[in-house]
Amino acid sequence: MPTSPLGQLGFGLLGVGAEYGVLKPYGRTQESEADMIGVDLMAKAGFDPRHSIGLWQRMDQATQGKQPIEFMSTHPSHATRIQDLERHMPQAMGLFQQAQNMGKQPHCI
Repeated sequence: MPTSPLGQLGFGLLGVGAEYGVLKPYGRTQESEADMIGVDLMAKAGFDPRHSIGLWQRMDQATQGKQPIEFMSTHPSHATRIQDLERHMPQAMGLFQQAQNMGKQPHCI
């Protein structure tokens, strides 16, 4: 551990750089991957994956723009999640169609 003020500053900046350059993007990547896995599982079970987009739209409305700046967060912004889900939707809809063809039609109340 550096003992000089300049060394301590450099060490602190290295820590900040690691947090915002490595750890937070890694967390956002994992969260995005989890979103895609979740929507695929939803579709395979017979649930309409398009509802996932509505969920994040409602989350965005509920936070009223009070979400942290994305690069400072371990989670993607609501807008990024919506865009990612929209891009992934053709694949998820294919899984949903397969599930429906197999008779998977959940009746949740």
